[in-house]
Amino acid sequence: MKIKILGASIGSCVHSVGVFNFLKLAQENGYETIYLGSAVPIEVLVKEIKTLNPDIVAISYRLGAAALRKLLKELEMLLKKHKLLDNRTYVFGGTLETANVAREFKFISKVFDGTEEIEDVIMFLRGEAKKSLGKFEYPQTLRERIKFKSPYPLIRHHIGLQTLEETMEAIRKLAESQLLDIISIAPDQNCQQFFFEPEKMDPSQDGAGGVPIRSKDDFVKLYEASRTGNYPLVRCYSGTTHLLEFSKLLKETISNAWAAIPLMWYSDLDRRSDRPLLEAIRENMEAIRWNAQNNVPVEVTDSHQWALRLAHDAVEVATAYIAAFVAKRLGVKEYIRQFMLETPSGISPRADIAKMIAKRELVESLAGKNFTVYRMIRTGLMSMPASMDAAKGQIGISMFYGMALEPHIVHVVAYSEAVERARAKEIIESVKIAKRAISISMRGYVDPLADPWIKNEKERIKQEALEIIQAIKFLGDGTEDSLANPEVLTEAVRVGILDAPTLKGFSVAKGRVRTALVDGQYRCVDEHGRVIPEHKRLHAILRAVSISKHSYIKRR
Repeated sequence: MKIKILGASIGSCVHSVGVFNFLKLAQENGYETIYLGSAVPIEVLVKEIKTLNPDIVAISYRLGAAALRKLLKELEMLLKKHKLLDNRTYVFGGTLETANVAREFKFISKVFDGTEEIEDVIMFLRGEAKKSLGKFEYPQTLRERIKFKSPYPLIRHHIGLQTLEETMEAIRKLAESQLLDIISIAPDQNCQQFFFEPEKMDPSQDGAGGVPIRSKDDFVKLYEASRTGNYPLVRCYSGTTHLLEFSKLLKETISNAWAAIPLMWYSDLDRRSDRPLLEAIRENMEAIRWNAQNNVPVEVTDSHQWALRLAHDAVEVATAYIAAFVAKRLGVKEYIRQFMLETPSGISPRADIAKMIAKRELVESLAGKNFTVYRMIRTGLMSMPASMDAAKGQIGISMFYGMALEPHIVHVVAYSEAVERARAKEIIESVKIAKRAISISMRGYVDPLADPWIKNEKERIKQEALEIIQAIKFLGDGTEDSLANPEVLTEAVRVGILDAPTLKGFSVAKGRVRTALVDGQYRCVDEHGRVIPEHKRLHAILRAVSISKHSYIKRR
């Protein structure tokens, strides 16, 4: 049986478009709707409620605060008299002025003041309205949540304040705002690196970079803080060591929405842990496999890690494909592909889109019945200016053009994060900026591949990425199996097939490659700044590898 909504503008208010559009959205989302029109007297409204017995009553008034307060007092009195307050939900829509009056009355469960996006109204109709009638529970798996929110993307943000108590309170505020679908917990570095070896923690670093989580119970407390509002999904950054143990802990305590695990990083590649690269790859693969076996979706984070170290676009795209290939080979059924926009800093929007479409096409070539790819876009943290006003503009711009990738998830980065960690206030404001950009983009978006430059560069990047993939296969047995071989992947870094300039001097990587911004793109260049085609760069590396192998065999 359909839920019934009755709607009207009350008193002398003749403004009817708002309540009419609300009922139209309700009808599109499966409700039975009854429209009484505008300027409906309170007595008539009460009579119709008594006769029609709706589940939800939507009223609107825009003319002024004092007059509305008198109307609502009269309405509340009549509803009590006729026993019409119980077992139904009352909703109000109006201006900021009249909405503030409506919030004074406890019998009104939801107030819309015109600052909401259409998406917010639809999500209320799909979720909170039904929940108030005892007919709905918010989906608690990624797949179901994406389906529930479609065609709108899920909204994600991270939170990790100086103390556990501050973080718990912020999580409650975020859940109650109903603006986020996913809350990512950001632990401090002590937790990420030494949770399972607490004796190695430096107490002076507690709270550095995130929330100081020190026990299993701390994770449980953070999760329980989210069990309000729209009951968002919860996830957490993986540790930089003991990734398998972390995976088990997160599934047990916070029902981890998905695991974000690197393939090569958190090793002597980036020095975020002291694990040798080969050992790290093996351990990371085991963590990916465990999550796959336990039906936890997986994100493999390697691609943007290379971009953050100023790798050229072909390396970024090639590692995106390799990460997805490995995940699929290890049994992952639901895969999250993150597209970190504006990274490296300075890249042009058209170059960014060309690179990301190349990445999308290669990764989604692996999709099939047993391998679903979910796209997630985010503003690149490196690109966020220190001016918070400018950063607000950056959020809107990146989220608008990033919608060309048709994301299932949008990872918002708060405008404050280039200066200080975001609290609930900054997160809520940033999400509202992003949602406005998303809302406008969804009215209709230009096809980026209609631009010949974007189309040609997308194809060029894909071709160069495939050349990198072929070069890595050459290091192994020449088959695709090589791409999931830890020894081969380690060798690809050691010889410089996978390389980035900022890794020089402290990493197992060579750090010999030169990159530069050329026409808004990050390209591989020589010492004079001239672009080097990828096949020439790879030819030189593989020639050196072949000579080395030949000499070794000869010495043997």
